[in-house]
Amino acid sequence: MDTSQNIEIYAAQRFQMVQYQLVSRGIQDERVLKVMSEVPRHLFVPESYRHAAYDDCPLPIGEGQTISQPYMVAIMTQCLELKGKEKVLEIGTGSGYQAAILSKLASHIYTIERHVTLASRAKTILKQMEYDNIDVIVGDGSLGLTEKAPFHGIIVTACAPHVPECLLDQLEIGGRLVIPIGDPYNQVLYQVLKTKNGVESRAILECAFVPLIGEEGWKTE
Repeated sequence: MDTSQNIEIYAAQRFQMVQYQLVSRGIQDERVLKVMSEVPRHLFVPESYRHAAYDDCPLPIGEGQTISQPYMVAIMTQCLELKGKEKVLEIGTGSGYQAAILSKLASHIYTIERHVTLASRAKTILKQMEYDNIDVIVGDGSLGLTEKAPFHGIIVTACAPHVPECLLDQLEIGGRLVIPIGDPYNQVLYQVLKTKNGVESRAILECAFVPLIGEEGWKTE
């Protein structure tokens, strides 16, 4: 349990994270910056790594997975261009931190995780923190979530070999898909906009993610 002193320390660390890792690198969406300054990232990492929760790096969370670097969470969130009333699908729940950020910026979040232990842990943390507009689902995220489609935004927090066609099908016209594409050694984060005439893709930056495992992703780790 956090003491009042720890709460103040973590708040100061979040402020520094936002100023020196996000603003300085061009994150401009004021809503994203505000939420990143408020959500307690340290509660989503194992206790042994909480001293580094606001550092400029990813951290292990078990099952060979990581919680993404704060800047990567911010840039991916900003690329969704959320206004507040959207329904968003996240592929790769992991720690639950990205879902928590999204839940403050959109109407409802569906997040899929293939590791039962991670999904269970994230669900527990999110419930304890009273994020009541998030559904955590165990399954193959590469297939999306057809029964809840269409989505205004889809965010994939694992690297895919290509853009899964099923995710594009589940995206509404005017919606955005944010996804890292590549192989284990060379990856690029893309923002994909679905229009009446097809899709428009924009490369954002080079990145490094764990592989997206599933029917429309990588078949083996």
